[in-house]
Amino acid sequence: MKTRYIGLMSGTSLDAIDAVLVDIGDQVRLLHHCSHPIPDPIRNASHALNHSSDSDLQRSLELDRQWGYLFAEAVNTLLATSSTDAATIRAIGCHGQTVRHAPAGPHGYTLQIGDPNTVAELTGIDVVADFRRRDIAAGGQGAPLACGFHQAVFASTQEQRAIINIGGMANITWLGHETVGFDTGPGNVLMDIWASRHLQTRFDGNGQWAASGQVIPPLLQAMLADPYFSLPPPKSTGREHFDQHWLDRHLQGNEVPADVQATLAELTARSICDALPAACQALYICGGGAANQHLMTRLASISQRPVADTGSLGVDPDWLEAMAFAWLASRTIAGLPGNIPGVTGAAGPRILGAIFQA
Repeated sequence: MKTRYIGLMSGTSLDAIDAVLVDIGDQVRLLHHCSHPIPDPIRNASHALNHSSDSDLQRSLELDRQWGYLFAEAVNTLLATSSTDAATIRAIGCHGQTVRHAPAGPHGYTLQIGDPNTVAELTGIDVVADFRRRDIAAGGQGAPLACGFHQAVFASTQEQRAIINIGGMANITWLGHETVGFDTGPGNVLMDIWASRHLQTRFDGNGQWAASGQVIPPLLQAMLADPYFSLPPPKSTGREHFDQHWLDRHLQGNEVPADVQATLAELTARSICDALPAACQALYICGGGAANQHLMTRLASISQRPVADTGSLGVDPDWLEAMAFAWLASRTIAGLPGNIPGVTGAAGPRILGAIFQA
């Protein structure tokens, strides 16, 4: 029985495609990984799809195929660099690139593109994709889905801990007496937008620019007043809400740019810490935010709890989310549920995703 799976994750920040090769037996073992670049035209077009325009349908269909080619390239690169035969892989778990996520209301929806038919065709490996929509069909948010994986690999009887993924958005998995999870709000997305605008870089390396500024209290309070932060879970969010337009609406235009960056970092840290249960004893960070030392320092200061990345628990923070979708693919193949209804709000456990055979 094949126990090797590949997981693919691009994420809200669109930094790169994370591709991992894992063995899923009694434990989940990371065997190999690679980071596959995303061409600027695909990145820019994907960001543009987060908001409506007259050419949405054609653009989304074309990008669906383009992302399919790109995900297949990432898989084939991973196989080549790890000297792995595609025939030894049971399946690929492909999250896809989210271009719309609006799960609320009677006709809530989510859309991840990256044609799994193309990925299966170009890799010769079965693909599991479209993980989120079954949960939404069952009345859930379709997110966050990594909580089940976090529970499987990080649950402890010795410590009540929170796993915090800080990607474009930030989400929390609380592993206490029960597993609770939800999106806390913006992670890196607003800081990345501001760094791109003023530094012409895709992110604020190590948070040094934010550390050089001063938090603007009225701006921070105005941002924290956004209704999303006070919503009870289950809840999830994305670029449809927290984007450059949201940021610009809060600015007067005469702020010192470094001070705005410091305030955005504080917003991420505060919204995460405000979501922590009182019983939480420690925070473990994964995703791009784990590399932002300023943000890690602010999390420790505000929460008054130990903060470390998930590497201290034996799982590299850079690859954890891609590993989660390899794990979710293994659940689908085995006919097992992948969601946690108490996290997403779904009517019950559901087998997630569809299988696209090679």
